[in-house]
Amino acid sequence: MEKIILDGNSLTLDQIYEVVYDGACVEISEEALKRAEKAKHVLYRMVDSETPVYGTNRGVGWNKDRKVYNEYFDQYNKNLLRSHSLCVPPYCTEEEIRAVMLIRLNTALYGCAGLSTEVLERYRDFLNKRIHPLVPRRSSVGEADLAVNAMIGMSMIGENDVLYKGRPTDSLKAMETEGLKPLVLGPKDGLGIVSSNSQAAAMTALLLKEVKELTANSNLIYCIGLEGLNGQIQQLDKSVTEAKGFPEQTECARECLAMLEGSYLFDGTEGKALQDPLSFRDSAFINGSILECIRLLEMSLEQHLNHSDDNPCVLPDEGRVSVSCNFEPLNLVLKAEMLNIALNHMSKGACHRILKLADPDFTGLPRFLSPDGGKTVIGYSTIQKTFTSLDTENRSLANPSSMDFLALSGYIEDHASNAVLALEKSFQIVDNLRYILGMELMHAAQAVDLRRNYKLGKCSGKAFREYRKIVPFLDRDRKLSVDIQNSYEAVKNNTLLKAGGWL
Repeated sequence: MEKIILDGNSLTLDQIYEVVYDGACVEISEEALKRAEKAKHVLYRMVDSETPVYGTNRGVGWNKDRKVYNEYFDQYNKNLLRSHSLCVPPYCTEEEIRAVMLIRLNTALYGCAGLSTEVLERYRDFLNKRIHPLVPRRSSVGEADLAVNAMIGMSMIGENDVLYKGRPTDSLKAMETEGLKPLVLGPKDGLGIVSSNSQAAAMTALLLKEVKELTANSNLIYCIGLEGLNGQIQQLDKSVTEAKGFPEQTECARECLAMLEGSYLFDGTEGKALQDPLSFRDSAFINGSILECIRLLEMSLEQHLNHSDDNPCVLPDEGRVSVSCNFEPLNLVLKAEMLNIALNHMSKGACHRILKLADPDFTGLPRFLSPDGGKTVIGYSTIQKTFTSLDTENRSLANPSSMDFLALSGYIEDHASNAVLALEKSFQIVDNLRYILGMELMHAAQAVDLRRNYKLGKCSGKAFREYRKIVPFLDRDRKLSVDIQNSYEAVKNNTLLKAGGWL
């Protein structure tokens, strides 16, 4: 696997996934390193001239009027990391921490951070040597993810444990094993480490991957359900969707038709309703709307990844430092909250499709998809309470958080975005949806079996047969929590997408 070269302005989502999930190594481009060193020299000149510089020879936050003397730079910057290390559990995953370090390194290489070469190289070394700081996730109000970044910095100076070779380890021991020494910090190094929205950006990057996979799973499960319903496919026709004019909706409809290729649903309309309930007609349009939200969020993230989010902002070509609000991530947060609302429409649609599949008036199949019509087998009746309770939770999680904040630090920091909280809620919505889609899959597959001997699509058929290896036909009442969990795992692991040749 080739190394990922970081230059501060060309990092892609695919490269993030290679580093985070595949363990790709990173290297710093010479040009980017020279740019970063130039920014550091600007800071040194200003410090020597005793020009006040926030977070460099002056304090931070409410202490912005307190002078920091040259001989105390290392002590002050370490104290800054210590005082900002105040996260609470649960802990970040290794994948999240790798993404945080990678993104912070790249944004610092844009050239406005003023971080020492040694700090930049330590991010690189931690990534390449797989030294992953152990950091609780919660603390950020969204105006720079100070505490998480501080605890990563604490690991770099040997004062916070790390996960190394699969075990919690003292960071000093891990660094010693890899031939590294604890960092000595210079002017602005402490603030440069903490003052970044890299946690929010990292969570956004990982969220985008999960939502794309979730949407593809939703499309496939919908297709199996459509076969179980003996539903209409006219709404998926390219000419019909193009008349609407939104490319992401046409894309989802085209994907569904490809998943259904070869299905009996293409053979005619005999026995079908003139048109199906909106939850079935509208699925590709709902998921297309989600794709549009994904792409809007993706555009903002790509902008964020390859620019500076530092305060103060060092401008090396102009030889000066400026106070900034470049740590404001509201453009990311608003799109993430829009995505949360969009995912709730997926949630509602899936629940309505499940309810319709259990209703003989819509399917012509036994009530609750019982194999004997409820005479001796109850089937999928009480399960309705489970997926509707999760849907209700999703509705609560979709409530915006970006408008809820207090004025902090002596009323100086009187705006916040709650970026990390909004994204935490996004991940919970996604995970709840895996359960809901898993239960939709249970109903869709049961309906297909009860309809009997109909030809399924090439992709949907392979996915259905793979699913039946995981969850068998419900021929008698059993403990459904096991089936629900197994169906959830099939969605989470993209098992059906892989079986159908989609991944």
